[in-house]
Amino acid sequence: MSVPKYIRILCVDDHPLFRRGIATVVDDEPDMKLVAMAATASQALEEFRRHRPDVTLMDLRLPDKDGISAIAAIRSEFPDARLIVLTTFEGDYEIQRALAAGAFGYLLKSAPHDELVEVIRKVHAGRKHLPAELVQDLADHFTSDQLSHRELEVLERVAEGDRNRDICERLAISQETVKIHIKHIMEKLGAKDRTQAVAIAVRRGVIRM
Repeated sequence: MSVPKYIRILCVDDHPLFRRGIATVVDDEPDMKLVAMAATASQALEEFRRHRPDVTLMDLRLPDKDGISAIAAIRSEFPDARLIVLTTFEGDYEIQRALAAGAFGYLLKSAPHDELVEVIRKVHAGRKHLPAELVQDLADHFTSDQLSHRELEVLERVAEGDRNRDICERLAISQETVKIHIKHIMEKLGAKDRTQAVAIAVRRGVIRM
């Protein structure tokens, strides 16, 4: 008598109720089995090492590190790992970072249960998945210039409400350099002013508030 072949799943999310919901969905599927759960990025790597799941569901917001860092850590140690980002965040910048880190799929937590299980099967079979509405958003910004590391630092300070003088003191750069960075940030984001630049950056997942 043959042993049933399950798609073995690891769920990484810091909300116990959400993990319980995933367990309920998975347990209803005859070809799936939830083998482990984790609430932090470090636990995710530990549980992956212990169970070697076929598919991992990864939230982006975790208490210790973000989910993208966890994906990169798992993929660096296990290049064949198949991970699906399962999140409430739909900014194109976050999607690009997740895919670059090695995610096979990206799915919003608002997706129906039947879509989730189909995406799990799809990724398990070696195919990638992005919802159509997110593909369009990616396409809209595909040619957009990425902000540099320094520009991101300046933008984060602007989002905190810092004036140019505060930013130059915090980052040890001149006020003229701060002005140049802010000019480039607004150009890259298509913003008319600092406030709009922050709003666009938050919506696209460039920075977090």
